[in-house]
Amino acid sequence: MDEVRFLIQLSENPPSLQQCVDFVSHPSCGAISSFVGTTRDNFEGKCVLHLAYEAYEPMAVKEMQKLCMEAFEKFSSVFRIAIVHKLGQCDIGLPSIIICSSSPHRNDALDCVAFLIDAFKARVPIWKREVYEGESYMWKENTECKLQRNLGIE
Repeated sequence: MDEVRFLIQLSENPPSLQQCVDFVSHPSCGAISSFVGTTRDNFEGKCVLHLAYEAYEPMAVKEMQKLCMEAFEKFSSVFRIAIVHKLGQCDIGLPSIIICSSSPHRNDALDCVAFLIDAFKARVPIWKREVYEGESYMWKENTECKLQRNLGIE
């Protein structure tokens, strides 16, 4: 029987941290690691009002699936993974991304989450618009993505 080993979701109403933890939980696993990226109220001295995310969803989901498969190969004891990202407006203090993984012991769970957030920011086609006080805004590219492009890595 094939068991679902990862939860991937892009949504204006993504699951909560608790829902992601519940998904990755399993009696064989003694470790659950999580990363929650939240919207902060400032950037380089500017007052941020909110963020807005857009994605080419079919490509983003496909890349997220690839990342999960790579993580399972790289961290062999990882049992389940959840990656969810908010689309649309994300207000200050609210999560825009949640990543969780479970494994029997902490090292693979922790390392898996660190790998996934870095790879996600470098490879998944999700675009962020930062809206500032005074009605100005800026489309932002992840530093990791820009670095990969400059190095010629695809």
